[in-house]
Amino acid sequence: MASQDWFEKDFYAILGVPQDADEATVKKSYRKLAREWHPDSKPGDEAAEQRFKDIGEAYAVLSDPEQRQQYDAIRQMSRGGARFTAGAGGPGAAGGTGFEDIFAQMFGAGAGAGSGGARQHVQFGTGGGQQTINLEDLLGGFAGGGGTAGGYGGPSGFGGARAPRKGRDVEARTTLTFRQAATGDTVTLRTPEGRSLTARIPAGVKDGQRIRLRGKGMPGEAGAPAGDLMLQVSVQPHPVFGREGNNLTVDLPVTFAEAALGATVQVPTLDGQPVRVRIAPGTPSGRVLRVKGRGIKTKGGTGDLLAKVQIVVPQRLSDTATEAVRTLQQETAGADPRAELFTRASQ
Repeated sequence: MASQDWFEKDFYAILGVPQDADEATVKKSYRKLAREWHPDSKPGDEAAEQRFKDIGEAYAVLSDPEQRQQYDAIRQMSRGGARFTAGAGGPGAAGGTGFEDIFAQMFGAGAGAGSGGARQHVQFGTGGGQQTINLEDLLGGFAGGGGTAGGYGGPSGFGGARAPRKGRDVEARTTLTFRQAATGDTVTLRTPEGRSLTARIPAGVKDGQRIRLRGKGMPGEAGAPAGDLMLQVSVQPHPVFGREGNNLTVDLPVTFAEAALGATVQVPTLDGQPVRVRIAPGTPSGRVLRVKGRGIKTKGGTGDLLAKVQIVVPQRLSDTATEAVRTLQQETAGADPRAELFTRASQ
């Protein structure tokens, strides 16, 4: 964007925020206005389309700390600092300083009237021997833009054009299923600016994690690299599996007989291929059985599957089963499973 636009447009007014608004306020206002004026919501409305472009232009500047600093400095010049007029002898010269005066002061090209010296002027124009100055280069020099050693190099002697700027980073959010997050997937995203893009989500991403996707942000200037996309991921819970680091967790129901006498049972896995685990005789409820290498696979390694034993108490018993349980109760009447609990509670 040409710096001349920065004199003419009030980006703070366009976004409806005060000049001292922080980054969060600027972003919140931008998102609200972008939704309101997006061309998709007002098809065929050229005014809305232009308004949407102005909003995007304003946000691009105010969301970039470096550009915002330069914009504020340039706007300050136009309001009360060095005034850019047609020249020291043109209309309005009594109240301000022209481009010629600024350059005379910068390079010591002559003393002012107050010192009795003759003031030298730098000519501006497009031909006839007058020197042409690119406004972008001029303002870049004022705001610390790229130039040669000494700050005023380049073909015109007033500072080279700044290097093309890398594209701005953007933010987006997406929601994944538990399986998508665990195994990785390619998703289609829509950025706050309304762009649609595809992105590859790596395996093992966690709920709330922020992923930097290189080169998926706004395009750069004149061939400069594109910015990055900062993607925040939300992961939906799974009805069976949980996660602890890169380990998968699952509650494994077993019968009282399996836990008491021992058994080999199947455990589900995320890839759909069940595995068999051995339950030792006398296994209590809550014991965790570990299956190596059947957790979440990431670049840093693969986790395990942790199966937590949950003994299932039957809701209904036949007469024979009831009698068997009563017999077991009589045989174990001397054992108090809560004795240790009370002993530890009194410590």
